[in-house]
Amino acid sequence: MKKLLAYPLSLIYVFVFTLTLLVFHPIQWVCYNVFGYAIHGKSVAIMNLCLMRCSHLLGGTYAFNAVEDVPTDRPLIIVSNHQSMHDISPIIWFMRKHHPKFVSKKELGWGYPSVSYNLRVGGSALIDRNDKKQSLQEIAKLGKYIEEHHRSAVIFPEGTRSRNNGRPKPFKPTGMKILMKNAPSALIVPISINNSWKMLRYGKFPVGIFSHITFDMHSPIAIEGDLDELIARTEAIVVAGVNSFE
Repeated sequence: MKKLLAYPLSLIYVFVFTLTLLVFHPIQWVCYNVFGYAIHGKSVAIMNLCLMRCSHLLGGTYAFNAVEDVPTDRPLIIVSNHQSMHDISPIIWFMRKHHPKFVSKKELGWGYPSVSYNLRVGGSALIDRNDKKQSLQEIAKLGKYIEEHHRSAVIFPEGTRSRNNGRPKPFKPTGMKILMKNAPSALIVPISINNSWKMLRYGKFPVGIFSHITFDMHSPIAIEGDLDELIARTEAIVVAGVNSFE
């Protein structure tokens, strides 16, 4: 019954979601080219709030649980498990004071209204997974950027989203390590995401309905000591907070 209901709701959702991206594309262009970075950032945050609201058409809800305030006067490296594209908008909205930038595959840099434009001009790293040298250079560039401007980089160290009912895949440490080396004053902010995978429980269509997606932000960690041990510690914290497999 749930899956049957998901079909008509998904049609409405996809239409409104796509319309939101189309409407905000020229808004972003004007904000960035006429008013500059700060106003563009606000338009991106509002767009992602609207994209989250689209999920309400599916009966979806979100909760972002933070154990403490995170300072805005130093860079952050936000490290999270990755379950679906629905991980992105809540991080952008709830962490908007920290200007989150993403490590993303280069294919997303073109062809997607609003999304591609923001990735290209907003400061994110677009990496070519088939070109290791280019990928490492882009991640290093992002690290230097957040170090200079006191912004945040979001990285999903699994490399791609989990396709096994949200069970985390082993972290790949290279990207995290490069960010830490290039943003030594950053705080690492581990986040555990639950239930986002349920939006894709039937594949790309229909979209899963009545999902309550949670983001549990753990205590920030300073970059000190052995980097490999720090990455392993961060992975253990993130994985321990992931428990929605059914």
